Amino acid sequence: MLMNDETLSRAADTLRAWALDEDLKARVLAHPEAAAVAKRAALRYIAGEDAASALRLLEANADRGHRWSIELVGESVRDARVADEQTAEFIDLARRISESDQTATISLDLSHIGSVVSPELGLRNGLALAQAARDADTSLMISAEGSDRTDLVLSIYEQIAGRFPETGVTLQARLHRTPADLDRVLDRPGPIRVVKGAFLESTEVAYPRDSAPMTAAYISMVTRLVGSGRRVNVATHDANLVAALEGALGDDLRQPHVEFEMLQGLGTELLDDLRRRGFATREYLVYGPEWWLYVLNRIAEHPERVIEAIADIGPIALLT
Repeated sequence: MLMNDETLSRAADTLRAWALDEDLKARVLAHPEAAAVAKRAALRYIAGEDAASALRLLEANADRGHRWSIELVGESVRDARVADEQTAEFIDLARRISESDQTATISLDLSHIGSVVSPELGLRNGLALAQAARDADTSLMISAEGSDRTDLVLSIYEQIAGRFPETGVTLQARLHRTPADLDRVLDRPGPIRVVKGAFLESTEVAYPRDSAPMTAAYISMVTRLVGSGRRVNVATHDANLVAALEGALGDDLRQPHVEFEMLQGLGTELLDDLRRRGFATREYLVYGPEWWLYVLNRIAEHPERVIEAIADIGPIALLT
């Protein structure tokens, strides 16, 4: 039978609960056969478990004509030592990019490098990484986090951008506060990535995802940025939203400061089609061993992707 919206919503909530279930994650990944099955499903969404895997995938896909962004997946680190270790991994990624024949920006959550341990640690590590990115002739794009962290993210971003103005930042169209945040970040010259926003938020804080007000807010933000001449990353896998943007802005979306951005494994055909039609495009590769939360959240955004996951797993022996 066809799935109704209520069933899909419950499936999405279950997947998000699994994503946060550390005991479930530990039990699955400790079981060799179960871990192998889970990783087969994950490979649609992640490049592999190390930076070399991401750069190999980038090289293999170079002829598709996209620009690239790479992230070592992770977030909400609450141990200063781990935050410093992860920062060192990002710095090594920058070095590897500089030594490769390809180029890519580096994306990250500030909470991955210590911002929720302390703002000072997040800033220190963010500045070190921004310097490493500049030394590699590339730059950082700071990702959005839940609305309870938006002030922290923007504060640290502004301090990093004060010394590294090429640094970019991500804003969520569905948050009611975002128009004021856009005014704030327009004072900095770096790129702005516009996303819908995938976090669980109350209606007091955000428009419902994929609602008409959220769509209107997204189009309004992109329209303002395109008209300003500011570099904008239009980050969405939603074909209907892309069509609405084309209807509203037409060839203005082909200006050199505008690009469409999509995550690996999501909207691949749509991104390739946009590139063929003359739009600037960017694909966002993710790698790393801490892929559990990331992958389950990607599937939860559209629970129908469970069918794709089953197809990716393919026939398997009965687990014991």
